[in-house]
Amino acid sequence: MFKRSFWTFLVFAMVLYGAQEEGYTHKQRVLDMQKMAQAMQDIQTGFFYNNADIVHAGASDLKKLIQKVGPTIEEMRNKDIYEQYLLNGEKMTHKIKTRIQNRAQDIIDRFKDNDAVQALQAYTSITKQCMKCHIRLRKW
Repeated sequence: MFKRSFWTFLVFAMVLYGAQEEGYTHKQRVLDMQKMAQAMQDIQTGFFYNNADIVHAGASDLKKLIQKVGPTIEEMRNKDIYEQYLLNGEKMTHKIKTRIQNRAQDIIDRFKDNDAVQALQAYTSITKQCMKCHIRLRKW
């Protein structure tokens, strides 16, 4: 009887510990932000060298990376209704992610069509979306 109770407790503790580790953590967000900053630098480098391959690689990386970003576990577990209403993190993050993905595709398409001015405007639009998120949700 004691062994069975012990093993049940042990399994329950392991499941509970594993559940706490699931989800998007602050540490993962920081790593993703660093990778996205590198992707933005790659796009800019491609502009300066007039290299469509570098621009395409940076924009493609950005599109893939932005899909992973979202509210962290801590933000999702916030029980303060007032803060949830003010931040509205999940909904806002989704809108920003969609806009960044669309603008990254614009960069690829416009630069490929030799329309560097429009590609640069899409790049600027991405930086505005990044800053919007950083100011409002990340409390910069």
